[in-house]
Amino acid sequence: MMHTATRQLILGTAGHIDHGKTALVRALTGIDTDRLPEEKQRGITIDIGFAQLDLEAAQVGIVDVPGHERLIKNMLAGATGIDIALLVVAADDTVMPQTREHLEILRLLDVPAGVIAITKCDLADSDWLELVEQDVRDLVRGTFLEAAPIVRTSATTDMGIDPLRDAIAAACNAVPDESPGDLFRLAVDRAFNIKGSGAVVTGTVWSGSAAVGDELAWHPHGKTVRIRSLESHGQAVDHVERGMRAAIGLTGAHHDELHRGDEIATAGYLQPTSTLTVRLRALPSSPWPLKHRARVRLHIGTSEVIATVTLLTADALQPGEQADAQLHLATPTTATNGQPFVVRCESPLVTLGGGHVLQPVA
Repeated sequence: MMHTATRQLILGTAGHIDHGKTALVRALTGIDTDRLPEEKQRGITIDIGFAQLDLEAAQVGIVDVPGHERLIKNMLAGATGIDIALLVVAADDTVMPQTREHLEILRLLDVPAGVIAITKCDLADSDWLELVEQDVRDLVRGTFLEAAPIVRTSATTDMGIDPLRDAIAAACNAVPDESPGDLFRLAVDRAFNIKGSGAVVTGTVWSGSAAVGDELAWHPHGKTVRIRSLESHGQAVDHVERGMRAAIGLTGAHHDELHRGDEIATAGYLQPTSTLTVRLRALPSSPWPLKHRARVRLHIGTSEVIATVTLLTADALQPGEQADAQLHLATPTTATNGQPFVVRCESPLVTLGGGHVLQPVA
């Protein structure tokens, strides 16, 4: 049995493709988060992967996200519910398009703290590294990473890995201590079948705690499921709580019916809805205005839903503007008051903005 440390926190990686996020996680933890054969073959992260870092300050679950622009929806599913961001910039490439987009997404999702790692520092001289650092400082000015430490690293030579571990420990101490609350909630990011055991879902526990034998609601289906088994980072546990990565064996659901975007929660806590009232903000970098009646991809929790925007006080939101709006969803989803979300263009796949839920059931 694994006993929980004083604090359980989630760290998420962010950054452009091929900037060395997965290699850095492997250097920190000894765990290769690329589990798909295609990922190993192509040498790129396609879906979210997981690792664990044990520090004195906290037990840190790591969510490693893909950096490719076409895989932002997977990045968003992984970035939801993280406490600390690890923004990764390669020394030989400096700041790139997905460095910017991932940072904007982290801001929209209200991530409170973070650390910046410059990777592949063995490939650059000190003058060039100074320029890369300046690029990064310019990028994060005015964001939650403005005062974050920048650590020069190389996963190949292990340069900077210990200082990075120390910087992550310091960032853990900067994350506000939240009460876990009584109501359990987990957004599903993977669902699969284990032969002889049945359906398993994984996700980050957002609030509350749950134990083996508990009955919970499965949304948006509204069915009741029971916890058959619990694991955290490959070890059997008797309960899971806020800030832990969890693999939950369920009875009452078939793995074919469970999907990323579903939620498992205390009965009566969440209510699926087709309309959300929100405070919506268009990113200053948005290539065009957010218009009334626009169709967008809504990313909330681990789900991606097509939604139609109804602006309540304007015909269009210019880049940088915000207003109250309603989002009419093609398929029901679950949300809570104040929950952050991101909206992207239906096509092409560009991040337009985001905001917070004002009324989860409008």
